[in-house]
Amino acid sequence: MKIKPLSDRVVIEPSEAEEVTQGGIILPDTAKEKPLMGKVTAVGEGKMLKNGETAEMSVKVGDLVAFGRFAGTDFKVDGKEYKIMHESDILGVIE
Repeated sequence: MKIKPLSDRVVIEPSEAEEVTQGGIILPDTAKEKPLMGKVTAVGEGKMLKNGETAEMSVKVGDLVAFGRFAGTDFKVDGKEYKIMHESDILGVIE
């Protein structure tokens, strides 16, 4: 299945949560924090401006981005977890 976001929305595949702390403690699933980074897998056309033009998107497919803890909506497609959010919910691109 292919996902095509609308308007200024972005589909992100979140990074895997850490399973072991820096001190070597193994974390159970219930103790893992939600990932705050992910890879952009699809982008929409861009936000429609008042003058009828479409604003260019700041991110592109393949970018590694950081986002807020509660940003976006979680969903699954073919067993994979994704997040969909507005471009403005992305905090930055990691280079």
